[in-house]
Amino acid sequence: MGRRLESQSVSFAYVPESPVLADADVGVNGGEVMGVIGPNGSGKSTLLRVLCGFLRPARGDVLLDGQPLCAISNRERARILAFLPQTVTPAFALTAFEVVLLGRYPRLGPLGAASARDREVALRCMRETGTDGLRHRDFGTLSGGERQRVLLASILAQEPDLLLLDEPTAALDINHQAGIFALLRGLARNGYGVAVVTHDLNVAGQFCDRLVLMSARARIVAQGTPRQVLTRDLLTEAYESPIVVTEHPITGTPLVWPEPASAGGARP
Repeated sequence: MGRRLESQSVSFAYVPESPVLADADVGVNGGEVMGVIGPNGSGKSTLLRVLCGFLRPARGDVLLDGQPLCAISNRERARILAFLPQTVTPAFALTAFEVVLLGRYPRLGPLGAASARDREVALRCMRETGTDGLRHRDFGTLSGGERQRVLLASILAQEPDLLLLDEPTAALDINHQAGIFALLRGLARNGYGVAVVTHDLNVAGQFCDRLVLMSARARIVAQGTPRQVLTRDLLTEAYESPIVVTEHPITGTPLVWPEPASAGGARP
């Protein structure tokens, strides 16, 4: 597919003079899983919203295959780029299958009716995310983890080339979390580009090809492979707290945890 989505010297602020992003240069390419990590309030979700066009930067540009994102129609953009926010609440009562079928909207014909192929794609995406057994359930009755997997199926049903996911596994147990990241990595190996915000540094180190580390000071601390980014010094700087990094005994990927409190009491 060869797609590339990138920001060039992008800055954004919800409140003037208080930037959430400052001169951010970030790109996600087809064929990779790019993890966005950093402490709460570091601008990770804002970065994704700027990259997908939901927020317009105060300065800088967002380009899709070298073309300004703002110059591409919403419908065409939705065929290329899919965004999954942290929370989604449908305005009407829908079954899980109907929620997934909504992801086909950019692909529907002039009359807006779902075809047999649209339904086939929706069911395939539900099988891939382990949600086909939920297809007749009311979406509002699902657990948080079930909802997240149904919503992921919905954006996969768009058949986009690039996926931007904001904490897609936050409500999932360890088994489903690993399953979703394995699915994302499989999609990347088939040419999709994936950018995913996650707070789980160990999962990021295991499943992501590249990481972007952000700090609470509206800047990007580092970009590179997990081994290049998940270091004691860089993480301690970004999180402003001592971090321990070692090697996972089985996978060999970086293993990260907060430095234990010293004897005599917790750290202030």
